[in-house]
Amino acid sequence: MNSDIKNAIQSSNTTLGIELGSTRIKAVLIGENHVPIASGSHTWENCYVNNIWTYSEDDIWKGVQDSYQKMANEVKQQYGVTLQTVGAIGISGMMHGYMVFDIDGKLLVPFRTWRNNMTERASKSLTGLFNYQIPQRWSIAHLYQAILNQEDHIADINFQTTLAGYIHWKLTGQKVLGVGEASGVFPIDLNTKNYNYRMIDQFNELIAPQNLSWKLENILPNVLVAGENAGVLTEEGAKLLDVTGELQAGIPLCPPEGDAGTGMVATNSVAKRTGNVSAGTSVFAMVVLEKELSKVYSEIDLVTTPTGNLVAMAHSNNCSSDLNAWVGLFGEFSKVMGMDVDTNKLYGTLYHLALQGDPDCGGLLAYGYLSGEHMTHFEEGRPLFVRSAESNFNLANFIRVHLFTALGALKIGMDILLKQEEVKLDEILGHGGLFKTRGVGQSIMAAALNVPVSVMETAGEGGAWGIALLASYLINKADNETLDDYLSHKVFVEKASRTMSPVSKDVAGFEQFMNRYTKGLAIEKAAIENLN
Repeated sequence: MNSDIKNAIQSSNTTLGIELGSTRIKAVLIGENHVPIASGSHTWENCYVNNIWTYSEDDIWKGVQDSYQKMANEVKQQYGVTLQTVGAIGISGMMHGYMVFDIDGKLLVPFRTWRNNMTERASKSLTGLFNYQIPQRWSIAHLYQAILNQEDHIADINFQTTLAGYIHWKLTGQKVLGVGEASGVFPIDLNTKNYNYRMIDQFNELIAPQNLSWKLENILPNVLVAGENAGVLTEEGAKLLDVTGELQAGIPLCPPEGDAGTGMVATNSVAKRTGNVSAGTSVFAMVVLEKELSKVYSEIDLVTTPTGNLVAMAHSNNCSSDLNAWVGLFGEFSKVMGMDVDTNKLYGTLYHLALQGDPDCGGLLAYGYLSGEHMTHFEEGRPLFVRSAESNFNLANFIRVHLFTALGALKIGMDILLKQEEVKLDEILGHGGLFKTRGVGQSIMAAALNVPVSVMETAGEGGAWGIALLASYLINKADNETLDDYLSHKVFVEKASRTMSPVSKDVAGFEQFMNRYTKGLAIEKAAIENLN
């Protein structure tokens, strides 16, 4: 096996993916069978500087170089080969945010990440102008807010991009974005797979009184779809990525993508009527649509797949954090009672017990709002548990209600899609910590969405693996082979998965719970106002 991998490395039958997440940068090298053969990661954190969440350019490059070097070192240690070239490279990162440069390539203001909720005025104005939902974290909202703020740097802007676009530009000299990443910068025209130029004209007209020297279309990166060549690694780029100087120039790169797009790829959720849901500290679901929505919803964001198909995203800030706190409390109790219970066993025991509870959680109600929740329009939150004298208060129902409420806000957004818009969804792929205990998170999610939920063994490989697959698609696709065909027939054809279909009594129970959940939001509001 090692000799086969060694030959693949030496013959450049590998692809490299690098993803810059909010807490970790990861580099993954995959072989001909699309399985990871080496990886390296670097932990980092954003900094709060002058009321801005940011990462410095130095920290960005130290992290990229460190993760690459750790991956290359693993190749050397495991297979006795010095990594000098690969078949293709892909770069991905956290979407949105604000990076603008002058004509000399100098960053004009510190990188403003997606986490900065500072563009409300711009977001509302542009949503109204375009009749298209523009969330605060989108790059165009950041640009317009800077204009509204009359910030000094605006007149000097020559180029605007994202974090992934910035890395790709420095490695190749090409100012491009994959269409999925671009869809978090500015709305996309689904017919042209490019920016919506009607909206660009509207934006240019909106800012015309500023008498700026640039037009929006001239400062944004060019848009590419998956499978298109996005340039090659330059000599300067090779030295920037590999500080040892071993990596050779000339390697092709696929279009840089965002973490939403690489998540779709890593779960084989790029075809229409498919979707994926990531459930952990927060929870979000992405559904590939067959047609546009009938109207604008503040609860639903619209992005695209790496091939330019429309995707609806429902996102909730709160998922499992309060549930985890309760499990931790039971763990503390067990220690006080002299029992040293393994954490995985504790979770497994409590989660499986929840499946024995009443379908509607016995009349119990909870909110896991550790932070604000935009889906239900709360700027801040308070975790809350409520019951009446008639509630069936037992341990199974207590854990069950906290599993249910972890998905309560998400269900509001998904009900807009599945009930109001009648979006068709054949199945949804689950990944994240909520699905770690086999069968439980899956069962609860299936009840919440009334859709079959599948979990793949490879879902945990993450976005770095997803962008490595897009790099592989660039160089290995057949003529006219679509990305969804490539993934289904060449990547996931033998990947194991398990599927759970919704159970009617659990679906009905979740609906009963949601009636309490929506009616009880006034209780949550009172708790926020009175519990400081």
